[in-house]
Amino acid sequence: MTDHEKTARLPGLHKHSPAERRRRVAEALGVRVGVLESALAEGGLDTATADRVVENVLGVHSIPFAVATNFLVDGVERLVPMTIEEPSVVAAASVGAKMIRAGGGFAVEADPPITTAQVELHSVVDRGAARRAIEGADDELRAAADDRLARLVARGGGLREIEVRSGPDIPDANLIVHLHVDCRDAMGANLVNGLAEALGPRLAALANAQLGICIVTNLADRRLVRVKAHVPSSALAPGESAAHVTAVRDAIVRASRFAETDVHRAVTHNKGVMNGVDPVVVATGNDWRAVEAGAHAWAARSGAYRPLCTWRSEDGGLLGELTMPLALGTVGGIGRVHPLARLAIDLTGARSAVELASVAAAAGMACNLAALRTLTTVGIQTGHMALHARSVAAAAGATGAEVDSVARIIHRDDDVTPEAARAALAKLREG
Repeated sequence: MTDHEKTARLPGLHKHSPAERRRRVAEALGVRVGVLESALAEGGLDTATADRVVENVLGVHSIPFAVATNFLVDGVERLVPMTIEEPSVVAAASVGAKMIRAGGGFAVEADPPITTAQVELHSVVDRGAARRAIEGADDELRAAADDRLARLVARGGGLREIEVRSGPDIPDANLIVHLHVDCRDAMGANLVNGLAEALGPRLAALANAQLGICIVTNLADRRLVRVKAHVPSSALAPGESAAHVTAVRDAIVRASRFAETDVHRAVTHNKGVMNGVDPVVVATGNDWRAVEAGAHAWAARSGAYRPLCTWRSEDGGLLGELTMPLALGTVGGIGRVHPLARLAIDLTGARSAVELASVAAAAGMACNLAALRTLTTVGIQTGHMALHARSVAAAAGATGAEVDSVARIIHRDDDVTPEAARAALAKLREG
């Protein structure tokens, strides 16, 4: 199947068995179903391999690996892998993407893949002289960086800027040197950590200072992703009256403004964004803790915690805008030994770290929109509890077709509890 023929729509995927879903996804990707099945075996990672990845391994802890559909990102069909334990998130991502697709899909602008390392210099005698000395040695430092990062430079990356920082938030006897590195398709933490440690002693000597810590910053504010989407009001409530869809649109805008003025709401609003971002980051073997830390620091950059994604009424519909730092990689890391992480990246069709970040950010916007639409209409518990009921049914001992039957009963009775599930299962088995 050619790229042009690929589609992320796959309607009704949730109605099929896992085996049939694998077949349909493999068909959409143009690969043999055996490729998916092999990568998915044992949760994608065997214990022997896991033992070489982290310390004190006892086994492998599996989390559901799913795919969200309907994503059209910069005109390209994208299937979105998601590794997550929470019910309703994958459905929300797919529903949100479908609404946004009706307006032409996601439009994304992403910065070059710049990862930054910090070199701390303390006990600086003369900050002005130190700054001049470092800036005067720019050619020397760049040459040393190019030598250290020769393989990265050969791929078009390398050190892009040496920034000497001082200011009211930095103690008088300190300087912070930022090394901004284009890491190409790597997240780049190890690359820039190594560079900072290599250049640190020379920077300290130039500044006549003591060398402090040398470490990557996870506030990747030179690696921002900006997403925009226009959603026709009709896509928010298909088949409903014009007055109803307008009311839904206006309610979503009000909910967005609520998050912009109230920190308690903003945190939960952004959790909804990260519901979409984190599962993609986890599925592709990237560092979700770094992404979370950077996202929340960015949300608080003004001194007040703000939403990552906002919604406004525009041209008879909704305009959504999301901006966040997002440092991801498609090479290196766990992906080198984890077949499922590699498959997840391939599943997105992303050919670069920038494209992968674009897909993850789009998933964040989709989940945020779906959550706001649900919050302002039927309420968050209606859809969430319907899906949560399946987990409760399974935990009560239901198997196969029993799971859906028990889930329907306890959700219908508005009693999604283990006790209700066990009682429903007993009655079901009695005939």
